[in-house]
Amino acid sequence: MPRTQFIPDQTETLITYNDSPDVGFSASLNPYRGCEHGCIYCYARPTHEYLGYSAGLDFESRILVKHRAPELLRRELAAPGWQPQVLSLSGVTDPYQPIERQLQLTRCCLAVLAECRHPVTIVTKNRLVTRDVDLLTELARHQAVAVCVSVTSLDPDLRAVLEPRTSPPAARLSAIHTLAAAGIPVVVLVAPVIPGLNDHELPAILAAAAAAGAQYAGLQMLRLPLAVAPLFEDWLARHFPDRKAKVLARIRAVRGGRLNDPRFGVRMRGEGIFAEQVRRLFHVGCRRAGLSAGWPELSAAAFRRPRTAQLELFE
Repeated sequence: MPRTQFIPDQTETLITYNDSPDVGFSASLNPYRGCEHGCIYCYARPTHEYLGYSAGLDFESRILVKHRAPELLRRELAAPGWQPQVLSLSGVTDPYQPIERQLQLTRCCLAVLAECRHPVTIVTKNRLVTRDVDLLTELARHQAVAVCVSVTSLDPDLRAVLEPRTSPPAARLSAIHTLAAAGIPVVVLVAPVIPGLNDHELPAILAAAAAAGAQYAGLQMLRLPLAVAPLFEDWLARHFPDRKAKVLARIRAVRGGRLNDPRFGVRMRGEGIFAEQVRRLFHVGCRRAGLSAGWPELSAAAFRRPRTAQLELFE
């Protein structure tokens, strides 16, 4: 593994938009591009190729850092035309990847959102999210936050090769407990479900997350866009050669005979008998664990624009 490089990102805007009907949000912010977590299946890997880097090791070791992210966020929320809506933190890479412990850009962005009482959803695989319980609790007072903790497996050995620099399963369950105990709505996201590799763990993951305090649950089927497919195939050959043929056959079975189906409506869900079996297993597991399938409703009713430097100077 090459030494990680942190490269300043000189972007002048922070909030980005998408028109995808099946991702659950239309606006997001990303303090970082690329991710040290190194999850082999990450659908965001090809975005690094737009920057002139590879979707493989470069995605994990060349991290673009938006040092001005909190400043840009404050400016955009203060704009007269800004209409509050649920923001996703983040839509591409994990906002609590290891470098966040040092730079605290995610925390500073959360501080702006808490000041504005602006609704936000967070998706992470890192227990570091519990560091920000104070800000998350303030947002929760205004029904303005939900934290989604992604749990792919309860097997620490599988986690170590699948998601090498993420928090172990026990630490993620501990994070769920800490957040829930503070009154913060928590979603457990079982993602990705990899047919033939971790799909059998669905009931156990849901039960463990519910026992830790999660109230909601989500599900996403593995998708392998563009360069991710050959990376994942190579990973299977190295770590699970005995299961490679079965796993790839199951993936093709839920993707219309291919390793990826980019069509809206099916790319997150998959289709066919195996995909339907996974969905049934998920819904039965939710009922047994007492989890609500989906996300909590967030509100922008308490939103207030951030104080600007000019106003503070005038006062």
